[in-house]
Amino acid sequence: MRARYGVPLGIAAAGAAGLVYAAGFETRFFRLRRVTVPVLPSGMRPLRILQVSDIHMVSGQRKKQRWLRSLAGLRPDFVINTGDNLSDPEGVPEVLDALGPLMEFPGAYVFGSNDYYGPTLRNPARYLLEKAQGRHGLNGNAPAVGVVHNPWEELRDGFDTAGWLNLTNTRGTLKIDGVPVELTGVDDPHIKRDRYARVAGGPSESADFSIGVVHAPYLRSLDAFTADGYPLILAGHTHGGQICIPFYGALVTNCDLDTDRVKGLSTHTVDDRTAHLHVSAGCGASRYTPVRFACPPEASLLTLVERE
Repeated sequence: MRARYGVPLGIAAAGAAGLVYAAGFETRFFRLRRVTVPVLPSGMRPLRILQVSDIHMVSGQRKKQRWLRSLAGLRPDFVINTGDNLSDPEGVPEVLDALGPLMEFPGAYVFGSNDYYGPTLRNPARYLLEKAQGRHGLNGNAPAVGVVHNPWEELRDGFDTAGWLNLTNTRGTLKIDGVPVELTGVDDPHIKRDRYARVAGGPSESADFSIGVVHAPYLRSLDAFTADGYPLILAGHTHGGQICIPFYGALVTNCDLDTDRVKGLSTHTVDDRTAHLHVSAGCGASRYTPVRFACPPEASLLTLVERE
């Protein structure tokens, strides 16, 4: 019996233990990624940006809410929210409460698909199949039907009331100690809501520094921002791969970005122009796949310094 059943039972036990760890522990092992980015023009003082992304709030996630509130203790210069705040139509009040202390700071936001639509139950293996077929989101797939519509307008109103800039296919400017920082954003490319033509043309001459902001780091958006001369692009969406293989990394990015850049700081080059790209691994997961493995939930504190 041991020879016949020992190995399969051992594999099953290891798989069950991994699932318990991924769902019961790692999803609550919140951490802060600290990154230094050499992108500022000469003579400009360092800027500290707190990036939060992919909260995927489900009503009752108290530990996540407490951790988000605690991030205000970092005292950033400003906050960038790169979308997918919701995974529950009832989660808007808890998102606004958790982000309340952060909304005391200047900030800006873009939305992701899960802010507009509720998640659906799907086979995780489909992400691998879609990657192999070059299909992601609505980019090549049939439009979603029968989906739950989230009350994203309430979320927008809460952010706007706090003074955060809505970067939905538009530009805005934050003044940090009197220094104008231009932010240019597009709506979520994952569901084809991006309209880069509305913001094309590159950074304004009046801005001391400019940043491109998008939820899902699809190559068409990264190409457009980079070609237009933005030195830094911030994105989320990928969850860092969410379920990664130790010593190997992510299997998927849920977009057409390569897995080598699934999270953290990298670069993106178009012709003779290069931008720094920071992709947040986010701090949540869909309510239907509430697991993370070898990819703990995170927020990011980016310290921007003079470029070399």
